[in-house]
Amino acid sequence: MTREHPILFSAAMIRAILAGTKTQTRRVIKPQPSGMDDHRRYLSVLSDVYQKYGRPGDLLWVRETWGPCEGGFCYRADESDGAKPDDGRWHSARFMPRFASRITLETTDVRVERVRDISEGDAMCEGAEAGLDVTATDRFARLWDLINAKRGYGWDANPWVWVISFKRVAPGKGR
Repeated sequence: MTREHPILFSAAMIRAILAGTKTQTRRVIKPQPSGMDDHRRYLSVLSDVYQKYGRPGDLLWVRETWGPCEGGFCYRADESDGAKPDDGRWHSARFMPRFASRITLETTDVRVERVRDISEGDAMCEGAEAGLDVTATDRFARLWDLINAKRGYGWDANPWVWVISFKRVAPGKGR
């Protein structure tokens, strides 16, 4: 049986999903496990992620900053295209109702690893791009720190993370 789970993304990550350049996300495991070599602990952690983000085949409905617009909803990720809520107020992604979500993702894989074990290819699947003098992994590390360092889960701390791979599916699938 397919289940649905909500998942939050920033405007920049929404744009990467819509562009097809983001097909993975990493989420900090809380609390951080100790003794990950213990097979039973690994299965317990994997069970936790299945409950929160689903197992392969489950759907993730994306929560993003949104607002009511004439005839429906508008999204902050589209603000550069002129999208603005009718009342001028954006609503937090945390409180987005399912019916306002425009993006549905299907989970294709779930695994556990340390954040710094990310490969260059996986960094690109996270939506990071390599430049002339910087790798996609370096760009991902900088973004990771912007989001997670202040909470004690920075790149240098090398926390355990859930790695969730996904593909975008047609709107309404599973509803």
